[in-house]
Amino acid sequence: MGDILLRNVRICLPEKIVTGYIGMMNGEIVEIGEDEPSKRYSQEVDGKHQYALPGFIDGHIHGAAGADTMDATQESLHKMAAWLPNEGTTTFLATTITQDKKAIETALEQVSLFTHQAGEAELIGVHLEGPFVNPAKAGAQPLAHICKPDAEIFREWQQLSGNKIKVVTLAPECDDDYELTQLLASEQITASAGHTDASFEQIKDAVEKGISQLTHLCNQMNGIHHRDVGAVGAGFLLPALKSELIADGIHVAPEMLRLVYQNIGPDRLILITDSLRGKGLDDGTYDLGGQAVTVKDGKALLPDGTLAGSMLQMKDAVRNMAAFANASVADIAKMTAENPAKQYGIYDRKGSLAIGKDADIVLLDDQLTLQATYCRGKLAYRKEEEPC
Repeated sequence: MGDILLRNVRICLPEKIVTGYIGMMNGEIVEIGEDEPSKRYSQEVDGKHQYALPGFIDGHIHGAAGADTMDATQESLHKMAAWLPNEGTTTFLATTITQDKKAIETALEQVSLFTHQAGEAELIGVHLEGPFVNPAKAGAQPLAHICKPDAEIFREWQQLSGNKIKVVTLAPECDDDYELTQLLASEQITASAGHTDASFEQIKDAVEKGISQLTHLCNQMNGIHHRDVGAVGAGFLLPALKSELIADGIHVAPEMLRLVYQNIGPDRLILITDSLRGKGLDDGTYDLGGQAVTVKDGKALLPDGTLAGSMLQMKDAVRNMAAFANASVADIAKMTAENPAKQYGIYDRKGSLAIGKDADIVLLDDQLTLQATYCRGKLAYRKEEEPC
């Protein structure tokens, strides 16, 4: 890795924003300051007073650029990893979908073998979405392969993945005696309630057993009703819960994004894309777990009209939260980097700009438009300048 000095940037630190420089060597941040650097660098870059934020972490992404986790190939995983810096994502969890046991196992094996290349987003593990969900809230999860939460099957799959499963989406009301939920919590794996028909009281009980997150808040779960505030209400009221959020204005209306932001707050929200292989490509029909998904005008639908993931890019989720919810730059850094890094157990090296951490950095202008992405100290994306 080369050594690069970023000058004249507004650095979004966990506690404040300062104007200064960031020094990168051998893939790590080696110094941050407001005056003059103490080291010499072979390359200096003028940040043009842009915001420097920690690289975005997408903890729920099925695919992009024509590739999908369930393709179960190294080629598809590399396609995803190479594409993601274009939207500011420097770290991600490859996300599975409900399928037959062998298909999931093959996908997990491929993740266990994956090694990222310079300039790619880092694949840190797996988000296992399904098959342990409630058929009543299946959404785009194929009904034929849904099964009850099973701790023994999970143990087999975790071994196949090389212990890379970091998040498991499950319906806690279907988990007998909370066996899988408690196993996940004991192994510091995020147990995320999703595709669930649980009431508020059921979610509250499940939190006591180890549920610590809600999968794509508002989607495929019970919403707020005046006699039972449901899983969404649990996200509002229970401090132990983090909530994923698809901020595309389609899965969650702009007004609801604002309501969520104002009531849950940036400390407990995690922006995700839940994107499919069609992201970055033209409108058309694409495969998702053996199902045809039609993409038109940014919306992905199954033949029956069910929403099926998104075409959302993280760089647009950021701008949407600023526009719809008036989220600040500092709070965006929390929702895109700090919170997921802490949730997935990687905050020791990612999720904030600090000496000794990976040099995963995004530069945003005053309109929060992505200008550049550095993955572990390597420039992986730069926005082309508009012609005069």
